[in-house]
Amino acid sequence: MPQRPNIVVLLADDHRRDSLGIYGESQVSTPHLDALAASGMRCSRMHIMGGFSGAVCVPARASVMTGCNPFRAAAHVDLARPASNEMINPDLPLLPQAFRLAGYHTHAIGKWHNDRASFNRAFASGEALFFGGMSDHWNVPVQPYDPTGAYSLQARSIASEFSTDVFGNAAIRFLCDYQRSEPFFLYVAFTAPHDPRRAPTEVRARYDAARITRPPNVWPQHPFDNGDLTVRDEFLAPSPRTPEVVREHLADYYAMITHLDGKIGEILRTLAARPDGKNTIVVYTADHGLALGQHGLFGKQNLYEHSICIPCLLAGPGIPAGIDISGLTCPVDIYPTLCDLTGLLIPHTVEGQSLAQIFSTPSEGRTAVFSVFREVQRAVNTGNWKFIRYYRSPFRPAGTDRVQLFDLRNDPWEMHDLSSVPAQAERVAALSTQLLSWQRTVRDPLVV
Repeated sequence: MPQRPNIVVLLADDHRRDSLGIYGESQVSTPHLDALAASGMRCSRMHIMGGFSGAVCVPARASVMTGCNPFRAAAHVDLARPASNEMINPDLPLLPQAFRLAGYHTHAIGKWHNDRASFNRAFASGEALFFGGMSDHWNVPVQPYDPTGAYSLQARSIASEFSTDVFGNAAIRFLCDYQRSEPFFLYVAFTAPHDPRRAPTEVRARYDAARITRPPNVWPQHPFDNGDLTVRDEFLAPSPRTPEVVREHLADYYAMITHLDGKIGEILRTLAARPDGKNTIVVYTADHGLALGQHGLFGKQNLYEHSICIPCLLAGPGIPAGIDISGLTCPVDIYPTLCDLTGLLIPHTVEGQSLAQIFSTPSEGRTAVFSVFREVQRAVNTGNWKFIRYYRSPFRPAGTDRVQLFDLRNDPWEMHDLSSVPAQAERVAALSTQLLSWQRTVRDPLVV
C-alpha cells in the first residue's frame, strides 16, 4: 500500500488575497507562490469567519485548526472580554492532531497564538516556536519544543536572524533531516508580513513608494464609527490618511511579502530534493487580510473584503494543476480537504466542506459565507452581494447602529453603499434575515 502523502502547511500573518501576483497584483513580486498556484489550485474567494478581538488571528487560526466557526472553535466566548477567548475548545480534534492519530509525525515551527495545551495536543515536536501575537522581526523570542507543555520563560531566547529566515530555515532543516518511516505533517507559521514591516534592506530597495499605485478605495478616513477605530492598528499611520503615507506602507508591505516568497521558494526547493517530495501536499494561506488605507482603515478589524479575504493555494498529489476555485470558500474547508486527499476520515465535529469535491466544478462553492468582528460587526456574502450589520457596543462607547449593502459584481472595492436605495429594500431585508438566522444557528451572544 503506498504511503499517504506528507503535508506542509505554510501560514502567513496579515497577507491579504490581492497582494499576490497570481491574484492579479502586478506590483508585488511573488514568483514562487505564483508557481505553486500554477502547479495546483487556488481559491479566489476564501473568506475568514472573523473573531472576537483586535487580534483577529486568534480565532481565525482556531477555526483552521478545528474546522469550525469561531463561536464553536473557542473554549468559551465572552464578547465583553475579548482577550479571554484564546483557548481552543478541548472537545474538538485539531487538524494536526487528527493526522498525528492517523500515524503522521507532526512538527511545528513559528507562531502559535492560542493556548499551549492545544499546541501540544497537535504536535509531537517543534523548533523555533513563538508563542504570542507579534514581535520585532529582528528580535523574535523563540522556544524549543517542550513535551511537558510548560514552555517556561527561562527557555526563551532571542533569534539572531530576521523572523522569516528563523522560521524558514528551521523548516529547511526539518526537511533535510527527517528520516522517519511515517509521513510528516509540517506546520510553518510565519509572522510576516505583520508589522513592524522592516524587511531586509536589499528587498525593501526593490520598491519605490513613489511608484506604488494605490487601490481606488483608499480614503482619508472611515466615514463612520465602525466600533474599533481606536485599536492599535489604526494608529500605525496618521489620520486623515495621505497618499504618500499609504504608498510608503504598501511598499513596506510588498517588500515583506517578497522576502517571504523568497524563503518559501527555498523551502519548496528543499522539499523537491527529497525522495518523497512529489508525494507531498503543500498549502499556503493566511490568517486574515489587512486594510492599509482602504476605506480609510489600516488594520484588519473590519469585515471589508481587503481584511477578510485571504490567499489559499494547494498543490500536490490528487490536486489538478491550474484550477481557480472561484466559488465562495472558508478556511474551515482546509481541514476536510486535507483529510479527503490523504484518505483520513473527516471528524464529525468538522463543519468545513472539502474542496476536493469541487475540483471538477470550481465555480461552485458555498451559497454564503459569514463573518464576525467583536460585538460590533456581522456580515454575510452571497457571492454577488455583501451585507454588513453594525452594532453599538453594549460594553463600551463605540459602534454605530446601521447597515451597508455592496454589489460585489459591479463594485468589488465596496465603495458604493446601496443599503438606502429603495430598489434594494427587499434585498436588504432578505440578507438581514439570512444573517440573523446564521447568528442564531451558531449561538452568537448578540442574538441569543
